[in-house]
Amino acid sequence: MKPLEGIRVVDLTTYLAAPTTVRVLGEWGAECIKIEPPKGDPARTQGAVFNMPYSDEENLAFDVANLNKKFVTLDLKTETGREVAYRLLERADVFVTSTRTKSLKKMGLDYDTLKEKFPRLVFAQILGYGEKGPEKDSAGFDVTCYMARGGVFGTTVNRGDAPMIPTNGFGDFQASMVLASGVCAALYNRARTGCGDKVTVSLLHAATFMLSTGIISAQYGNPYPKNRREVINPFNNVYRTGDDKWIVICCPEYDRDFNRLMTLLGRADLVDSPEYSNCAEVNARGEIGKVVDILDECFARLTQKEALALFKQNDLPCEAAHEPLDIYEDEQVWANDFLTKIHYPNAERNLATNPVCFASMGKPEYIVGGRQGEHTVSVMRELGYSAEEIDRAIREGAVEDAKPLKRL
Repeated sequence: MKPLEGIRVVDLTTYLAAPTTVRVLGEWGAECIKIEPPKGDPARTQGAVFNMPYSDEENLAFDVANLNKKFVTLDLKTETGREVAYRLLERADVFVTSTRTKSLKKMGLDYDTLKEKFPRLVFAQILGYGEKGPEKDSAGFDVTCYMARGGVFGTTVNRGDAPMIPTNGFGDFQASMVLASGVCAALYNRARTGCGDKVTVSLLHAATFMLSTGIISAQYGNPYPKNRREVINPFNNVYRTGDDKWIVICCPEYDRDFNRLMTLLGRADLVDSPEYSNCAEVNARGEIGKVVDILDECFARLTQKEALALFKQNDLPCEAAHEPLDIYEDEQVWANDFLTKIHYPNAERNLATNPVCFASMGKPEYIVGGRQGEHTVSVMRELGYSAEEIDRAIREGAVEDAKPLKRL
């Protein structure tokens, strides 16, 4: 039995963070029903932004956050559309949304309203900047709230360079797992108390938490951003190899490992060097950059493959700075199902799996999403609507049946 089997989740989300939370809950066994407005979730056409194709037959840019869901189309500005939503929520355990609070209030779907109507419901919301403060109602995306305002861009850049260009949704996917954990805790507490709860995760808050080491150490004078020629320990650093690729080494015990690394890298002349073998003294003299320069010269004589083999054979932590295409070829990744294959009519595509594994569950299912509104009629039937009521709602425009992507 899957951990969340028997749980029903209603999804009113767009883009990546909140819908990915629901995707994960679905992989853990929950029944997930996504509500879209008549114009559809704009994420259905995000393939263009991700430099990916999208169509009714294959739309991985959308499916990455929307696997394992049923799709209904409701106009929540209409009385009938809201009534269908309320009937869904009456039978639901969890409501997940990324809609801003002021908009939820207009639709009667805010926490205070739903708490009165459905006291056992767990209300879960992704926010940009949090529930309070001057920016509480501001629009937010991971690149602005998480990467920029949350400090990731400013902290992780090699000082003096431009901020990194991350993959789309880098912060969204992290926030999604944070919200999923909160939902599960709220469900556990409801089993004890009988009462639902409000669970919120903001992108800004998630970013500051993920940067905890930088956040706490900066107040003690540990400055960010750093420069790779000014790190405290040159054996915890990144280096470019002779074939123009990057490796990362992590040998935190500098003094212990100095002679060993110098020997392996062809600089036996520096063994027991009074100038460079003591990390504290090198830092005190401000000469860390000289050690980095020495290592740069050493790694420039090796290919990435040669450097990795040298370190692995000597049980020294070192890894290639992989790019996505490299990850596709990583035996360790496939051996542990960190990637899976998604089957489309014309091709198989690679998808990263969520990182939480249950021994009792086995591999999750990955059900590719359907067209917008594909399940509107069947879900309304399950909710007790008659054929006449469904037809009338469709004619009024309060709900919509399935429609192809090209009509969005």
